Amino acid sequence: MPKMKTKRAAAKRFKKTATGMLKRNKAFKSHILTKKTTKTKRNLRHATMTDKTNEANMKKVLPYL
Repeated sequence: MPKMKTKRAAAKRFKKTATGMLKRNKAFKSHILTKKTTKTKRNLRHATMTDKTNEANMKKVLPYL
């Protein structure tokens, strides 16, 4: 059986933590920043964990991560 392919778009956006969870950056930080408050932009800087409802799908997309 051939190797499974990693979805490269997902591999660039997610990292695996030591406990096996998937870390991701938050969205809405790339443009139209003038109408967003400083507090909102500050909170968007920090990475967060992927939701548990998406974990199974992400494991299929990233088999070797």
